[in-house]
Amino acid sequence: MPNMRDIEFMQLALEQARVAQRINEVPVGAVLVLNDRVIALGHNQPINQNDPSAHAEMVALRLGGQAVGNYRLPDATLYVTLEPCMMCSGAIMHARLSRVVYGAQDPKTGCAHSVLNLFDNKQLNHHTIIERGVLETECSQILKDFFKERRLRNS
Repeated sequence: MPNMRDIEFMQLALEQARVAQRINEVPVGAVLVLNDRVIALGHNQPINQNDPSAHAEMVALRLGGQAVGNYRLPDATLYVTLEPCMMCSGAIMHARLSRVVYGAQDPKTGCAHSVLNLFDNKQLNHHTIIERGVLETECSQILKDFFKERRLRNS
């Protein structure tokens, strides 16, 4: 059962997902929290930035590192509306985040549970705590609605 702070921060991540949706990006949002304070926000931007690494998580991690003056964020928690992919999972581990909380599972590219669980790999030197399913219905619905609308537009 998620705590109220997890729900509040995931609601902020959903707001970021809506920002991505408004600019016609896949609606994924992220919020990076340190000491119970938001230090960075991110939303998907790979299309608009012409940058395959501009996922919501990556944007939040870059901004968070700049905010604290360090690429390592060992006491930070990342809230993200969609299960991180392999690229984002790797960046999360390199940043040494203590915790990731995500909403919707990603059965095609999710690397925190669905396709792989990189965070449980004992050979890797950092193990981030993963919590899943916070506001899962809302996080899944925004993605379903986005792709449904896109299919209708393209038909």
